[in-house]
Amino acid sequence: MRFPDMPPLLSGMTVTVLTPVRGYDEHNEPSTEWEPATVENVLVAPGDTSDVTDSDRPYGTRVDVTLGFPKTFSARLRGCRVQVGERTYEVVGDPVPNMAGNCPTQWWYTAEGVAVDG
Repeated sequence: MRFPDMPPLLSGMTVTVLTPVRGYDEHNEPSTEWEPATVENVLVAPGDTSDVTDSDRPYGTRVDVTLGFPKTFSARLRGCRVQVGERTYEVVGDPVPNMAGNCPTQWWYTAEGVAVDG
């Protein structure tokens, strides 16, 4: 029995992973450059949106996102940023990929991102 061609149930989007490259500027002061890498087919799921209650930022807003990276991506994300559309998120912690054999789909690497405005 042959099944008809069906569109995929899940489809990801293209994001840019920004990896920090630390060094020193011309005045021998520490500096950070951001090396971009394009990653296709990343699942992007909006997370919690909440107000920041810090008294220093009374009008602040925090936005969380969950990013599902495909099995074709395996770089370390600790300290990285991920640009999704117009917004850039800081990766939380040091996410690690799941075991590929335990992931029957195309995605195996979940990372949490956070952006704070205000």
